[in-house]
Parts: sequence; structure tokens; C-alpha cells
Amino acid sequence: ATMSRVTLSTLHRPFTGTYRLQLHAGFTFDDARATVPYLAGLGVSHLYLAPVLTAVAGSAHGYDVLDHTTINPELGGRPALERLAETCHRHDLGIVVDIVPNHMALVSQQWRNAPLWEVLRDGRESAHAHWFDVDWNHLGGRFGLPILGGSLAGELAAGSLQLDVGRPDEGRAAGQPVLRYYDHVLPLSPEGPSQGDLADVLAAQHWLLASHTEAAQVLNYRRFFEVDQLVAIRVELADVFDASHALLLELHHAGIIDGFRVDHPDGLADPEGYLQRLADNCRPGTPIWVEKILEGTERLPDWACAGTTGYDAAAALDTALVGPAGVDAVTAAWVATGGEPSLEASVEASKRQVLDQLLQPELNRLHRAAIAALPDQSPDQVRQALTELLVDLHVYRAYVQPGRPVQNELVAPLNEALEGVRRHRPDLTVTASALVEILLRPESAPGDQDAAADLCVRFQQTTGPVMAKGIEDTTFYRWHRLTALNEVGFDPISGEQPGVDDLHSWATHQAERWPLGMTGLSTHDTKRSEDVRARLIALAGDADAWTRLSELAAAAARRLDVDAPTAHLVWQTLAGVGRISPERLDAYLTKALRESKQHTSWLAPDDDYEQRVLALGREILAGGELGDAIARAVRDNRSPIRTITLAQKLVQLTLPGVPDTYQGACQLNLTLVDPDNRSDVDFAAHQARLARLDAGGAIESLDDEVILVTARTLRLRRERPELFATD
Repeated sequence: ATMSRVTLSTLHRPFTGTYRLQLHAGFTFDDARATVPYLAGLGVSHLYLAPVLTAVAGSAHGYDVLDHTTINPELGGRPALERLAETCHRHDLGIVVDIVPNHMALVSQQWRNAPLWEVLRDGRESAHAHWFDVDWNHLGGRFGLPILGGSLAGELAAGSLQLDVGRPDEGRAAGQPVLRYYDHVLPLSPEGPSQGDLADVLAAQHWLLASHTEAAQVLNYRRFFEVDQLVAIRVELADVFDASHALLLELHHAGIIDGFRVDHPDGLADPEGYLQRLADNCRPGTPIWVEKILEGTERLPDWACAGTTGYDAAAALDTALVGPAGVDAVTAAWVATGGEPSLEASVEASKRQVLDQLLQPELNRLHRAAIAALPDQSPDQVRQALTELLVDLHVYRAYVQPGRPVQNELVAPLNEALEGVRRHRPDLTVTASALVEILLRPESAPGDQDAAADLCVRFQQTTGPVMAKGIEDTTFYRWHRLTALNEVGFDPISGEQPGVDDLHSWATHQAERWPLGMTGLSTHDTKRSEDVRARLIALAGDADAWTRLSELAAAAARRLDVDAPTAHLVWQTLAGVGRISPERLDAYLTKALRESKQHTSWLAPDDDYEQRVLALGREILAGGELGDAIARAVRDNRSPIRTITLAQKLVQLTLPGVPDTYQGACQLNLTLVDPDNRSDVDFAAHQARLARLDAGGAIESLDDEVILVTARTLRLRRERPELFATD
């Protein structure tokens, strides 16, 4: 049975409210353990932990898993996790853990990833070769590694590639013949030569070295988005699932872990099958939440889960809080900057850019499969049609499994994308139609059936990265009408026609179908914390102030030779975040500018341009006419800011579902995108604030009001869960 049919009373510890903690070497299980008395007093029912399996040394997030068989020693290992669980249980709290099923780390010192090391050493005949999603038919059965700074010939000539033997401290590489390239350590094939002419030795390996500039042609493993250092694994295979989940499931059945959050399920070959297998291996009634990003009116498929992690709740709620009075002024101010007026056009341009610049390896793999499945079609037209379909698909993926009946509602977006291609590229209609036929029914392919099935699955695994990189990590950093709505899972256009209808519709569906779905406002992935968004939504209701600030920003931009659309982002950033150090502001603006990929980028940074924008930010921060105007607008709108901040928090905590509080967001939390929103929290100060207020202390600030609303509502949910039941 799916989790939507499970009621609170069937769970060992009712899930009435979670609290997300980011774990890393500087905030371990024992540090989390110290927060338990405070969080229990706050009223949550469960701690919600970032990934706990062994990750890359120094990882700030834990999503770069290296070893599924051990708990991260940097966090304290299994003993510390068990101590945390014991303390939680003494305070009647449970634990939810984040699972990373889609990928593992592929980093220097490759011996740290045992299955990958074996595959690099033994090639496609390795016992673990099926673990990794590699197109073995490409590169003649070799594993492409575009890790070189220059060409292979150039690196050979420079002497930077060295044959060696693994050192005693290098784990499974110890005593084995290896190749060294700076920090990289690669295994040499047992059957190949390990000495002699270096070029001959390299030619005999199961991996192929190339320059990073050749990644589009050489990279033949599926990645997480465009990150070369995260290699996809195939948890759709039973033995891979079992091996990668055994420890977490053991801890679950031992009572240490009560529920799971699944990272990026749309990256999996078969999300529905994965979730069903996970649910079947859990105790009955165990909630499993999925990080699923829903677009527009899209609803979560009928999966064996408790619901989403809450992006959809935040989108519905924040859009409902936008006031209609300032809509025209907000739109006019954006148009006046000369920025792209159409969000749709910006999204299209951004998706094309990321396909061209970042996701060429993925497009190349699809192209290889497609021309094998459609041998009668022009290869050039096939590539163009694939590109157009990827650009026109406006959800993270459709859901098709080769050999299974097609569910019309889950493939409707794919048919809509085909209609889009027919409208704007009629010359590709025949080829695009043939592609969609294969994507829906790969068994109908006139060519290679295996290639058709591979195309069907890999296309669905590619649409998510195109959406995420094109929209979240590009458009949302260049289209700045009202940046409060430039958020994961949001539709910024919805702010042009605000209202509560979508919120009511969403809440009704949540109550009927996903009563245990999470409701969230801030996460480790949000572009702006909930309270930054609240300030901007409130200011957007003051048409005169918004217009004045926009005009002053445009004037400052002209003086400092900064483009007006970017200046529009800068002033909104400072109006939203309030007091911020120059270092935090510089780091945020640098990331935002490079993610926009217009005037500078991670691939080709333009230091002169970036410094002009940073100078604008620092000038505003120091005061002056624009800085003073922002401060005055915030003061004048103190009451609307307070109202929206508290209303947003209270409604989130009382919506149908399980409210999640991101670390630090139990009181006023003004942070920007990661890593800013992953910084340490002063839990002792939070605990002291709550204790003072519980003892009858006076309410002195909005911080006090937010923590009181949070604590009183969470406590009521925990003590009287029947008041919030939806059945």
C-alpha cells in the first residue's frame, strides 16, 4: 500500500514535525546530539539528517558517497549515530535520514571508491561493472576519464603521468601498480603491461585518459547533472540496490532510523520501481519522502511514498502571499531594466545554452542510441529533434518503462513537447514523431531494440538535468522580475496573477492524497531562505518604494558600468537579506553571476565584470543614496514584513502534511543560496531565546515572534495530532 493510506496512528512515533540538520566534520552526530533537548522542547517529532554514509573527506553535504557499507567516520561513525538515536529516543524523538541512490563520488584517489576501483582496473568484465551507468559500446569498451589539464600527448611530454606502486596508506591501491597524475591514482590492468613505454601502458588500460576539454566526446558514464565527479549507479538492479542499501535498512530495522528522504528520484531509471522496492524492504508504515520537483499543475505520481519534501507547498504558499497592489509596478520595473520580458523565452534560451555548453556528453549518448534505433533517419535531424524535445519538455520527466503499459497522464508532457516541435520546427515533425514513438514504445523501433530501450530510459534521466540546469541554475539567475519567486519548484510568472486559489487546490489534494507529505519553506537547496523571500514579497506590495529602488539601482548601474538587469538582482538581494558581511555578499554575487552564464561563467570567468558588480554591492552595503533608500523602504514596510513572515510560518506549520523546519529557520533566518544557507547555527542562543520566552520574558523582536509561533504550533501538533488529521 502507498504511504498516502497510512495514518499517523499506525506509526511508532507520530510524524508531526521534522527538523533538518546539515551534517559535516564540523557538525557531527555528537553535535546533533547536543541539540536534542532544545529540539524536543521546540516541539519537533523527528530529526531529519543529511546523508550519513561515508562521503568524500571534508564533504560539506554528504551527497558525494564513497562507501555504502560504513557510516561516515567524519561524523563519528556508527557508534556516534547510535548515541544520537539513543538520546533522541529518551526525548521521544525519531530520526529521518537522507538517501542518495542516484550516484557515487568519482574523485582523485580513486581507490577510495571500492566498486569503481575494481571497474577501472578490470573493465567491463569486472564483477561491479554493472553497478555504474556506462555506455561501454562507446570508446571500445573503455571507461572515459577526461581529467587531464591538457592533451594526453602534452601531459606525456610534460612528464606529469607517472607509473608507480600504491603506498601503504592508499588502501586497496597499496602494493598495486598504479598511474599517478597529480592527486589522481588509477589502477593498472592486471593483464596489461605495467612498465615499459608509457603510451603503450596507457593504451592497454580499461580506462581512457583525455583532456577535460574533450569531455563531450570522451565522457561515457552518466553523471549527476553536469558534475564529472559524481558517477551514476544502477539501483534498478536488485543486487546493486541490496548492496547500496543494506546498512541503512539494517539501521532502520534496528530502530535507529524511522524514515527516509530520497534524493533526486527522477535521476533513477525506474523511480516507481525503486520506491516500491525500498518500501517493501522497510517496516510497514515507514514514511519515505521524495525530492520531486513538480511544475505548474503537475501532481506526484502514485508512488509508494509519503509525498514530496515540500517544494510544492512552498510554491503554493508564497505565491498566495504576493499582494496584487504592486504587481504592475514590479513588472514595469523589470521591463525598464531591458532584461528579457518573457520568462518562457529566457527558459528556452537557458536550456539551449546548457545543452550546448554543459550537457553535450548526455546529448551525445542519446544521439548515439537514437541513430541506432532509427537507422533510416538523418543523424543531423535526429540530433536537432532530440534537442528540441529536451527544450520543449516543461516538466522534470515523463515516466515510461520499456515493456510496461503507458500511463497517459504521465506521458502527456512528452506529447505536449512534440506538439511544440511541430509548431516551431515543422521541418523536424517526422523525425521528432519517430523519436517520441520510440520514447513511448521502444519495442516499436525499426532499428536496434536495445538502443531503443536505452534511449527511452536515458532520455528520461536527461530531462531533469536540462530543467534543473536550465531553469534553477541559469534562468533564475538572470530573470529578476521578483526574485522571491525564483525558487526551486516555483513558477515566477504566477506572481503576475496572485491569489489563493492554487494554495487551496494544492492543500485539498495534499489532504486527500498525501496527508504525510512534507511542507517546507527553506531547504539546503533554496536560493533564498523563507524570511528573505517574505521581506521581498512585502516590499513588492509597496509600488512606490519598489519603483524608486529600481530607478536608483539603474542609475548606480550606469555609473559603475553594470548592466541594469544585474543591478536589479543586487538591490533585491540586499533588500531581502538585510545585514550581511561583505564577504558573504561577494560570495553570493559571484556565484549568481557565474550561474547566469551571460557576462561571466564558471567556464570562462570575467573578473573585470565581476568586480564591477561586487563594487555595486559593496557601495549599497556601505550606505549612500540607494543603500539608505533600501533601509528606509524596509523600515516603512516593517508591518507588512512582520505580517508576511509570521503568516508564512504559521500557515506552513498548519497546512496538511508534516512541516519541516530547516536548521536555524525556527527563528528569523536571513540567508542566501548554498553555501550561505548551510552555515553553522548557534543552537545555544536559540535555546536560550526559547527558554526566556517560555519563562514569560517579553517579546522584543521578530526573532522572538517567529520562534514562539514555531514552538507553540509544533508543540500543539505533537501533543494533539488529532487536531491536524486530514482523514
